[in-house]
Amino acid sequence: MTPHKLIFAKVAVHLAALTPLAILLWQMWGEVKGFSHALGADPVAEIEHRLGIWALRFLMITLAITPLRQLTGWNVLIRFRRLLGLYAFAYASLHFAAYLGLDLRGYWMQVFEDIVKRPYITVGFLAWLLLVPLAVTSTAGWIKRLGRNWSRLHKLVYVIAVLAVLHFWWLVKSDLREPALYAAIAAVLLGWRAWKALKARASAKAKARSAPSARA
Repeated sequence: MTPHKLIFAKVAVHLAALTPLAILLWQMWGEVKGFSHALGADPVAEIEHRLGIWALRFLMITLAITPLRQLTGWNVLIRFRRLLGLYAFAYASLHFAAYLGLDLRGYWMQVFEDIVKRPYITVGFLAWLLLVPLAVTSTAGWIKRLGRNWSRLHKLVYVIAVLAVLHFWWLVKSDLREPALYAAIAAVLLGWRAWKALKARASAKAKARSAPSARA
């Protein structure tokens, strides 16, 4: 992909990623001004849900980059992984901010009580907390500073994916079809990585066993 095409593609990704937020902000404005009720009977819950679900979607898309690259050979996809991961963090942070500002309405100290008493908030908060160092260390400078430890640190995204799905699953009271869908997607994406890792390990062992006989 040429530099001009890459820039165009990144701009398109930015616009696509910001569109859900723009729509949500417009609908929030409509609720405030009274000319729209697109957020339903419980606008606060809908705002939190929208932000949270898009955080989860971007997390799944970020995890899908590596399998797609391996299946298609489109190595250019790796250029978008960090960008999509940062959008996952941004939406997760807005989701958390909406909970603090709209749900708790300034009574922020209650968040610690909720973290202890409500398991879905516990795992959700932990998922966001683990995203913070990944977002901070996403720059080229941090990649250089951390060296091999960078990839080890960023494997936390697998734990985050599990926690995020669990957060959604426990949050939903009745209809589990949507969280089940994301659980299935996460299982496929993480299962692919596990299969590739086992395959690589088996290949390395086979080479190690064949090496002495080859020398003999």
